[in-house]
Formats: sequence, C-alpha cells, structure tokens
Amino acid sequence: MIEILDTTLRDGEQTSGVSFASSEKLSIARLLLDDLKVDRLEIASARVSEGEYQSVKNITEWAAYAGHLDKIEILGFVDGDVSLKWVQATGGKVMNLLCKGSQKHCLEQLKKTPEQHLNDIRNVLNIAASMQIDINIYLEDWSNGMIHSPEYVYQIIDGLKGEKIKRFMLPDTLGILNPQNTATYCKDIVSRYPNCRFDFHAHNDYDLAVANVFAAVVAGVNGIHTTVNGLGERAGNAPLTSVVAALHDQLHIHTNIVERNLNRVSRVVESYSGIRIANNQPIIGDSVFTQCAGIHADGDNKNKLYYNDLLPERFGRTREYALGKMSGKSNIRKNLEDLGMELDEASVKRITERIIELGDKKEIITGDDLPYILSDVLDIETQDKIKIVNYSLSLTHGLRPTATVRIDIDGKEYEHTAPGDGQYHAFSKALWKIYKNLDKPIPTLTDYHVEIPLGGRTDALVQTTIAWSFKGKDFKTRGLDVDQAAAAIKATVKMLNRIENM
Repeated sequence: MIEILDTTLRDGEQTSGVSFASSEKLSIARLLLDDLKVDRLEIASARVSEGEYQSVKNITEWAAYAGHLDKIEILGFVDGDVSLKWVQATGGKVMNLLCKGSQKHCLEQLKKTPEQHLNDIRNVLNIAASMQIDINIYLEDWSNGMIHSPEYVYQIIDGLKGEKIKRFMLPDTLGILNPQNTATYCKDIVSRYPNCRFDFHAHNDYDLAVANVFAAVVAGVNGIHTTVNGLGERAGNAPLTSVVAALHDQLHIHTNIVERNLNRVSRVVESYSGIRIANNQPIIGDSVFTQCAGIHADGDNKNKLYYNDLLPERFGRTREYALGKMSGKSNIRKNLEDLGMELDEASVKRITERIIELGDKKEIITGDDLPYILSDVLDIETQDKIKIVNYSLSLTHGLRPTATVRIDIDGKEYEHTAPGDGQYHAFSKALWKIYKNLDKPIPTLTDYHVEIPLGGRTDALVQTTIAWSFKGKDFKTRGLDVDQAAAAIKATVKMLNRIENM
C-alpha cells in the first residue's frame, strides 16, 4: 500500500493568491482525514505568523480529539530548537525538517559544508527526541542533487540513516524531473537504503507531476505527496485525484482514499481557494464525464463502447451527453430520456438541427435548456409552474439594495420585499421569504459564476451559471441577459421549475 501525504494546507497554500482562513483550514483538514481518509496531512510551516499559529493549534486540538494527531505534520527548519518549540506549543507531534538535498543549496544558500549541515541537523534531531517530536527529513532540491551532486545526497543520507528519522522525503522542488530520471533516481535511493522509508514530492512545471509519481511508485517509494486540485507554487503539485486514479487503475495499488468523496472535497477546496477547476481537469473537471460527439452516445447505447474504467459513479459524479454542434440524435435521445420524454424521429431531427445551429453560434447548451428548445422548435407550451410576474431591484448609494418580487405559483400570485448585500441577494431573500411562508423546500446555492465576453462592451450579453444542491442532487442552471442580475434571475427561475418535479 502507498501512503498519501496531502500538503494542500502547506504547499498548496503557496499558490499565488491563495490564503485559507483558519476556519477553512480546519474544514479542509477534517474533510481530508475523515472523509477522504488521507494517511497524513502537512498543514503549515512553522514560524510563519500568529494567525498560522492559531490555525495549527485549532487543527491539532481537533486532531487530538478525533484520534488523528499522529497524522498531522508541520514543516520546520534547521534552527536549533526554534521550530521545535513552535511545533510543540501548537500541540504538534511530527515535524518535517527542511534540509538541503543538493550541494549547491548547502554551499551557496547556507554557506556551510556538508559536514556542518549534518551537525546542525543532528542537533535538531537530538532536541526533537528530548521533546518527543517525531522527525521526517525533507531533502530540499533533491532532484538537482541527484543530477549534479549525487555523492552529496549519499553523504547526507549516510550521515542520517542511523538516526531516529521516520521518513526521508525526496522533493522535485523545481519540477525538473521526467518519468525516466525519476525512476532512475528513486530506484537508486531505494535500493541503496533498503531499511529507510522514502516519500516522493512532485511539482508540475513540465506537466509531468503525475507521470513522475507513477515512476517513483514503480521504483519503490513508500509515500506520495499530493494537493487537492493540484494547488501549489508555480504550476502546482501532483493533484490528489489524478494520482489516486492512476495508482488504483494503472498500477493496481491500494490506497486508503475514499474515491466517492473526491469530487465533493475538490469542490469545497475550489470554493475556499478561489482557484477554479479547469473544465478538462481529469476526474473533477465539469467536462470529463461528458460525451460530446453523437457517435459516442450511440456507442454507449450499444454496450457502453465508449466507457473506460474511470466511471463517474466512482467519484460521486454522473455521465452526461453534451448538446452542441457535434451532437447527434443519440445525444439528444440520451437527454430526452433524462427528462422522461420520447419523441418521434422527425421531431428529434428538428431538435438536433436546432441544437447544431445554436452550437455553431458558440452558445452553451445544456440539458437544462432542452425544454426551452423543445418549446421553441415544436411549439410545445412550457409547463412552468412558477413564473416571475415582475420584480423591482433598487440600488441606492449609502443604502442596502432592496428587491420586491412577485411570483406566480400554479396560477396564484405572491409578493415580498427584502434588503440584501447585493441586488441578486436581495432578490433571493425576498423569494425565499415567499417559499418559507408556503413551507416550500429551498435549495442550496453552491456556486455562482459569471461569464462576460471579451472586448469591454457595456452592452455585452452576460451568462450567469448557478450551481444548486437539492434533495441530494447537484445541478446547474444558466441565464443570459445584458444585465448580470437579470441573467441570475433567469437562471433561478429555471431552477425553481426544475425542483418542482424532484
């Protein structure tokens, strides 16, 4: 079995523009350890700030209560007892000691000989033993060390292999390795030191992080470092989701990770970090379980010819069939099945032609739009139970925005007014007051995304996409308008009518 250390809260937070609040750090830690069953968690660097100190303390207090304290690790430095005292004060029990893994770093950054550096490390190890803090060793810039100064790397490990060290961690600090030399260097280290445990820590500068992880595991390392969504400095680290899928499917190696929770945790981290997941990100991207070409939908109907082992259900997701200029009748039929509709061949052909026409204009078309396309093409009257009769949005300098909303539910009108932090927020509050008065269930808004075409035109169409969760189902609705609030309201009306049938 391969150990997974996740360093989202330490290395991942070094992503440009990312800074997790203390409550967010605790939330992520709980999700990673309780829901995903990550083996170990690197949560911070010592001596960063007072806020970081409190965040670490909150996590270690929870971890001690939950029985996870031995899984919590904190990056520390070769600074005598300074980092160790910081770790001890926070309640931590494991420190990942950042040492120099290349001769160049040792001589030029520390201005010390390898012998001096080894003596400094041993001093920290002795203090750690007296404080009952376990130590893992990070060999920073190890990849450059193996390329340019392998004898230095051997000298450092030779000098420490008899010490009380739980693991040696081999980072490709600058992301310079490829699968071939990763395999060579890792195999060399593992075979040279069979009684030591080794982790591999990849960076993604050449988009090879997952491939290098693959090579390192084949070479015999015991642990792998990852981050959620591949967060990390520069091009980021090896993404947890891709690493887990590759280990499970390609190498048939067991980990403790609970696959069905990966997508949900990735979305939480996306929200906290503000770094959006790319649509084509393996496992968790919006598009990766969506078949676009009609021939694929046809093949799936004929004994799942376009399936692979990455079944979306494994990761808490579902397979979808996109609508656009590449759509064929099979895609259309798949989406009609989801709506519980069956149409004759002529009608399906007309709808397919209309969707292809819209796709040529680069309009985004989803299954949620299909009822409206049906209405447009086939002159079917929409069966919307809920309609917006009218609304008024007020934005006044120095005052909170307010909204008055009147809606029609099954032929009966209801009206309410509410203030909010923004126009759409005020609209939502007024709407949900009506729903609460009627004892109607209210969905949870999970994401809100606005797309505005390039070019700087103030009259450009705005597309607002809102993600919702209702009765255990997650879905999105979209609205298009020149006004952002109006686009969001259109998306909301689509949602209201959709949940009526759930």
